[in-house]
Amino acid sequence: MGRAFEYRRAAKEKRWDKMSKVFPKLAKAITLAAKDGGSEPDTNAKLRTAILNAKAQNMPKDNIDAAIKRASSKEGNLSEITYEGKANFGVLIIMECMTDNPTRTIANLKSYFNKTQGASIVPNGSLEFMFNRKSVFECLKNEVENLKLSLEDLEFALIDYGLEELEEVEDKIIIRGDYNSFKLLNEGFESLRLPILKASLQRIATTPIELNDEQMELTEKLLDRIEDDDDVVALYTNIE
Repeated sequence: MGRAFEYRRAAKEKRWDKMSKVFPKLAKAITLAAKDGGSEPDTNAKLRTAILNAKAQNMPKDNIDAAIKRASSKEGNLSEITYEGKANFGVLIIMECMTDNPTRTIANLKSYFNKTQGASIVPNGSLEFMFNRKSVFECLKNEVENLKLSLEDLEFALIDYGLEELEEVEDKIIIRGDYNSFKLLNEGFESLRLPILKASLQRIATTPIELNDEQMELTEKLLDRIEDDDDVVALYTNIE
């Protein structure tokens, strides 16, 4: 499929299924969204989406409520920071973090790269131009069918809301649009009363690369370490 954010889809989703790891990441996204735009989902689209993503991962309501309340406490002092790195075989890595301690976060990331020969953190902005930012939404195909819509109908309905690309992947429909169309696309789904399975802002490599199995196995050791860090909420590479 050639999507950098979907490298080894099954392997990545398996890792994210570790509840002990995924819940803290989801909670941070909720807390930061509530801090930035208020604690009412009805008037805060970013919070509404963060809650939706948390529910999709079966995060308990009590955890969600606690994450929202945390926004008004000292624990809610989170910052969004992006770091960039390179690894062997021409692999480029962008790491989006939410942290209450940037010093700790960068120290941890540097340690992961230092343990991998040929890998290093690079100055922010070095890799930005090699990725396009996109709004990405997922919904279930049967939810579309329940609304008596064909894929062509869905595509036509969402074009005015910023849809650029629609793709069918197994039982899901993936919608992509410009980075700045996130709020508008969200409104499009709401206007259709079409439930969103997942929604996120993602970085897609302009020139993806292919790795053989041996190269991928070595690279995934570094990627696993990064993804297992609670401060890292999103990881993007240029891997095909």
